[in-house]
Amino acid sequence: MAKASCYFSSLPSPFVSSIGRPNMLPAHINVPRCCSQQPSSSPLATTLAEIQNSGVIACLRAKSAELAMEAAHAALRGGISVLEIVMSTPGVFEVLQELVGTVLNTIDAKNAIKAGAKFLMSPAMVKDILDDVQSKEVLYIPGVMTPTEVLNAHSAGAIIVKVYPVSSLGGAQYISALKKPFPHIPMVASQGITVESLGTYIARGASAVVLSDAIFGKEAMDQQNFDAIRQLSQLAVSRGDEAVQSTGPGQGDFQLNQGLKRLAGFDIPSVCNGEREGKDSVQGEKKDSSREEGGREEKMEKK
Repeated sequence: MAKASCYFSSLPSPFVSSIGRPNMLPAHINVPRCCSQQPSSSPLATTLAEIQNSGVIACLRAKSAELAMEAAHAALRGGISVLEIVMSTPGVFEVLQELVGTVLNTIDAKNAIKAGAKFLMSPAMVKDILDDVQSKEVLYIPGVMTPTEVLNAHSAGAIIVKVYPVSSLGGAQYISALKKPFPHIPMVASQGITVESLGTYIARGASAVVLSDAIFGKEAMDQQNFDAIRQLSQLAVSRGDEAVQSTGPGQGDFQLNQGLKRLAGFDIPSVCNGEREGKDSVQGEKKDSSREEGGREEKMEKK
């Protein structure tokens, strides 16, 4: 079985766990020279990079811990590297200890982290979790819906956000619209996304998508058809890899860099712009001094 490094969620949706696939970190993380420090070796940065690189977060809801475990193993065999398990699943913390998990409040969040979770995700922002649980070891992905919520979550310290319920809000077009004013904020698209449409979401700016019924369909779960889950997982992973690769080193690396820089305490626009402003001001001073010298020379000629 693949080694699972668990990630975590909060509120009425799933626990998130990432099962590390080899070579998950991108070989090309372009760092602006003005922001050269990068915490790429930290667990939190590795989690962020893995989500960005996978493109797919599989969301599992199950009626029992045994069913959840079997379905999770099937998804892992299919290549899924980031897995979310709904908190309502019986024995969810036991499953988390082996794989992953989800929470509704800070108590559940802390229990999940003790069980091995490395990131938390929720359909709405839970300020208490953001304030009390988030650390250099754990990534919290709050849910957002409107531009105001995106900005508020980012201003409160969120490094990446989950746009939910995205299909009801306009789908991939809504992600595209949100990315225009917030190109620097990585976003996960969640709700109603299919394997066929995941590439469109990533192409429109999503760092990753959450797939639930698209992998863990009701019929497959009821019939315990784990081979079908494995096959759907393989297809989703393949489509996710293609979508991430098709974005090239530009879009994906830009979003990842923004998150990594924020982990290091950098405000990229302000740092980089500050350098540019400094250079511009020096150039401006030179221009002003040249004008003054030119003015003096004209006055001397007139005299």
